Amino acid sequence: MPKPSLTISGQWRRHLLPAFALALVSATGNAALAQSPPPNLKPQLVNDVFAARWPSSAPAHDVIAVRTTPQTARPAQPRLPAQATSPPRAEPKTELVKFATAPFPYDGLIPETERRFLDVVKDGQKGHRTARGAVLWQRDTFNDSRVLLHIPGGFNISRPAVMVVYFHGHGAELTRDVLDRQNVPAQISLSGKNAVLVAPQFAVDAADSSAGRFWQPGGFARFVSEAAKKLAALSGIPAKARQFANMPVIIVAYSGGYLPAAWSIRVGGLGNRLHGLVLLDGLYGEIEHFANWIKSSKKVFFVSAYTQSTRRQNQALADILREQKVSVSGEIGKHLWRGRVALLPAASEVTHQDFVTQAWTENPIADILTNLN
Repeated sequence: MPKPSLTISGQWRRHLLPAFALALVSATGNAALAQSPPPNLKPQLVNDVFAARWPSSAPAHDVIAVRTTPQTARPAQPRLPAQATSPPRAEPKTELVKFATAPFPYDGLIPETERRFLDVVKDGQKGHRTARGAVLWQRDTFNDSRVLLHIPGGFNISRPAVMVVYFHGHGAELTRDVLDRQNVPAQISLSGKNAVLVAPQFAVDAADSSAGRFWQPGGFARFVSEAAKKLAALSGIPAKARQFANMPVIIVAYSGGYLPAAWSIRVGGLGNRLHGLVLLDGLYGEIEHFANWIKSSKKVFFVSAYTQSTRRQNQALADILREQKVSVSGEIGKHLWRGRVALLPAASEVTHQDFVTQAWTENPIADILTNLN
């Protein structure tokens, strides 16, 4: 018996043949396509084959929806606990920044005198005559309002922290001496403590201990307040200025820096925020003022380390304090933060010139911070 034949007219062939071809592919073609991907395509899962053949960028009326075959589910794998990740360690930041409240320039009066600080005028230039008769010109010596700021790597404003304010001695510049020769920022970092550094420029490369604006009542407190804002900006988080403004403060004064330190504790206005004072071979005078601050301040610490240059003055301070029933130690100890007075003689071979880096120990500023606890 002859097999029946099916004749499709041209009108219907246009619609039925593509559907027939698609059904054939759906029934038999998936496996073949999955086993033999075209050489110019990467191997794909079964579910991805049609997406490759009919990319989504084709016109909408040419897109053919394909119902894919469900894949066999893989066995569930145990989920490992997520590992705690620490925030990235902050990089150290060191910068010279101009301050409106810096010690200089200053054109006010010298306290306890009626003499203006800039008391010499010549050829339109103002200058200051020192006690030894030398004239130091404002343009060269008393015109630098920059302050060296340093925030160590890993500093965390959310943790308890301390602000170290460093007063350099005679003949110093911030970059050449405080940064490079005395290594003060490096010592702050070396200590490993959560501390920041603020170091103002006093007389530039000159034998002079003038305190400038720190002679004025509240001058040191205004300076520290500005330092908090500048440190917050340097840290990249200006909104944290209040946290910087609440930090306890330690003054470290080397050599001729003793005079600004003395005026800072006398009239600076910082109050209980000033928690410690360190003199590095710097007790050249103002002994009674230092003794009064030690006696009247509760739970502060005072450290004076010395060579032969200031041995006599340190012995005089020790006598005054003992008369006032204040305990004096010959070592720093491990709990400076609780309050302590330590007078530390350096070895005979230690020189005044190198005292900021080699005193009773190497890197004495770092050692002070390490023993705060």
